Amino acid sequence: MEAFTFYLFSFLIIVAALAVVTMRNIFHCALFLILCLFSVAGIYVLLHAEFLAAVQVLIYVGAVSILIIFAIMLTSRLAGRDVPMTNEQTFLGGFMSLVLLFTLVYALKETIFRVTAQAPAPQTTLRIGQMLLTDYVLPFELVSVLLLATLIGAIIISRQEGN
Repeated sequence: MEAFTFYLFSFLIIVAALAVVTMRNIFHCALFLILCLFSVAGIYVLLHAEFLAAVQVLIYVGAVSILIIFAIMLTSRLAGRDVPMTNEQTFLGGFMSLVLLFTLVYALKETIFRVTAQAPAPQTTLRIGQMLLTDYVLPFELVSVLLLATLIGAIIISRQEGN
């Protein structure tokens, strides 16, 4: 059953990713991006990484995807019919895709993956929480201050543009 679920999520990721890059309607692309990111969270659950799955759903599926949808809906220029939907750089894009493909295949072929029979540590979420509040408390607090400064800067910039 676990293998079937993995293949189902993998199939959903591939189909949704292809739909994101091939569809012409940008709103539908955003919806397929949400499906793709949600399927990645399902893979994390299968790997017993519940914390990563929760973060994936909260941050990427919840916040980033909704932000993208709001940006699409609030941008009046994208709603019009005069936006060109063609790409004149298909040769360059195809060439760069092949370069990336060969680089990834080479990297996967040359990488030595260590396989262990040891089970993962139980309660990974509890362990990550303990590490964030003990060993990594300074970087955790620095990131929170940086995010607060970014939020204040965004509010100031948006208020200046409104005047």
